[in-house]
Amino acid sequence: METTLKQRSESTLDSSARGGRRWLSLDVLRGLTVAFMILVNNAGDGAVSYAQLRHSAWNGCTLADIVFPLFLFIVGASIALSFGARLKRGVSRRAILLQVARRSLYIFALGLLLNALPYFRLGELRYFGVLQRIALCYALASACYLAGRLAACAMTCAATLAGYWWLLLHVPVPSIGLPGATVGILDRYGNLAAWLDRLLVPQAHLYHHSFYDPEGLLSTLPALATTLFGVLAVEWFLTVRPVWKKSLSAFAVGLVLMACGLLWAQSFPLNKRLWTSSFVLFTTGISIALFALLFWLIDGPFQLRRGLTPWLVFGSNALSAYVLSELLAIALGSIPLPNHENLQQFLFHLLPHWLGPPFFVSLLYSMLFVLVCFLPVLLLYRRKIFIKL
Repeated sequence: METTLKQRSESTLDSSARGGRRWLSLDVLRGLTVAFMILVNNAGDGAVSYAQLRHSAWNGCTLADIVFPLFLFIVGASIALSFGARLKRGVSRRAILLQVARRSLYIFALGLLLNALPYFRLGELRYFGVLQRIALCYALASACYLAGRLAACAMTCAATLAGYWWLLLHVPVPSIGLPGATVGILDRYGNLAAWLDRLLVPQAHLYHHSFYDPEGLLSTLPALATTLFGVLAVEWFLTVRPVWKKSLSAFAVGLVLMACGLLWAQSFPLNKRLWTSSFVLFTTGISIALFALLFWLIDGPFQLRRGLTPWLVFGSNALSAYVLSELLAIALGSIPLPNHENLQQFLFHLLPHWLGPPFFVSLLYSMLFVLVCFLPVLLLYRRKIFIKL
């Protein structure tokens, strides 16, 4: 009797998923990701914060480096869930593509707007950014999925990872030389991605007016692969198999991808700023394993519901929460105060130093910042207002 009920539950889960029902596990994962993204982006003092809450200076991978790939993975997962259901309802591919194009333009424009704040110095406007990369990956992954479903996504994913590896390690960089021969592998200045950024974009419009952009054009290719992995993962969870088998096999695949990424990193280092192919495999492995665990606990037979509200609040209005955090950070950082401080620094220094060592106090400020961002999003959630572009 218990086995029959379990099979019925799993059958209901599979059919409701194919019919377009929201997966709470995906919303929770999105909420966790956005909350952690806000946390790492808003340290009280980045110079003293925990090393794992700071992005790697170049090669390597910290907890902070995993956040953005995890979000792109979720974007891909949402594409598979949403578009698959709409296609089954008879919505045309053309109608979906038009909506994708419109939404991508809105997200890209919003990213440019955030880069322009607070002074709107258009001569120094950074063209690339987090939202711009999300917009590009969302548009390209959507087109790939609609064009050829699983086959197209899998082939594009493999081609971009292999192609990006070949470009960065085997193509001579003009006026610099061949990586590994006349210039070091993934040299900060002498890699092909940085060279292309400098070629296409004036320095005044690059990240911190430097010699490259971490969300530049060429590194968007492997970021697209990260997004497509999300599509492929959800397609696996949509298959008609027992939930425990899908979750366990996906978790195992995640571990294998992590191991492959670490092995590849011996010759092609993990690097979030260049979004190397090894970095894609490693962070995708983490994403799949984490999603498999949450799916099993929340949407599987356990039907876990306790303690999910904070993450559902962030996950249901993820873009709004992120934009709100960016606006708040810009405002606090641009209001000058005496003693050469801005308002953000002043608020951080209000926290008593006896609370703990500097890195803990910095983390405490970050947590309070996340809480401040949580409150307005909670109000939207309680009023069932979900802002979609």
